[in-house]
Amino acid sequence: MKHDGFEGDGIAYSPCRYGLSRIQFRGPRRSLDDPYYAFIGGTEIFGKFNPCPLPDLVEKAVRMPCVNFGCVNGGVDAFVNDPTIMAACNNAAGTVVQVMGANFMSNRFYSVHPRRNDRFLRPSTVMQAIYNDVDFSEFTFTRAMLAKLLDTSSERFDIVVQELREAWSARMKNMLDQIGPKAVLLWFSRDGMSDDAWDARPNPIQSDPLFITATMIDELRPQVAAVIEANPSEEAMAKGTKGMVFPQLQAKAAARMLGPACHVEASKKVTETLLRIERQNRAA
Repeated sequence: MKHDGFEGDGIAYSPCRYGLSRIQFRGPRRSLDDPYYAFIGGTEIFGKFNPCPLPDLVEKAVRMPCVNFGCVNGGVDAFVNDPTIMAACNNAAGTVVQVMGANFMSNRFYSVHPRRNDRFLRPSTVMQAIYNDVDFSEFTFTRAMLAKLLDTSSERFDIVVQELREAWSARMKNMLDQIGPKAVLLWFSRDGMSDDAWDARPNPIQSDPLFITATMIDELRPQVAAVIEANPSEEAMAKGTKGMVFPQLQAKAAARMLGPACHVEASKKVTETLLRIERQNRAA
């Protein structure tokens, strides 16, 4: 069985599915009958090119199975509309939810692939009216499309950003409602969580999670048990791809990802949080 886009990576991802979900996750497939923690998120949680991604590291530390529901290039849409995965997260002892970008989901302006949420499918009539000077047929990925829209008109682009933020907030609240109060939000990025203008960064469209602000996260705090901000240290970032496994043709792609050292640092913060919540629950 091939996992979309991963054959030849040099890692046995052991792709598997759970129940009626159509998403292929990183295996081996875990039992959902015994107590477990669930992890949902994008490429970082899946651990592309990483022999031991964050869920595996946490599992070793907490000594409880950690089910990896990470989806490469996945966003909120990949999970919120998947009743199998939402039920599995609701039944978990706790669910770590990576904060994913607002670009990875369908909205009032454009549609994305239901599982590969980085894939641009089509613009809405509203988008075509706003950007009637753009040929949308040339785009395959959302970031490339958004970069073109920004380059075409920054004023019109502000309307797009506002729509994506509102859609993201509404869908996240929906997803967290389905998961329940045992969810933990994880901000796992080299970019800090702040309310700084999204376009203040040197390469704003490449920042992650795209368009998400600290205020947007604060609005979700009443629905979750904790919020973890895991920004890699300079030392971890300096190690780059050390420990990753990838074909040479994927070297540039691997260099853009958070390496194993970053996962180790993040896993310590996640472990501390999950164990603290567990102690509090026992004491209650």
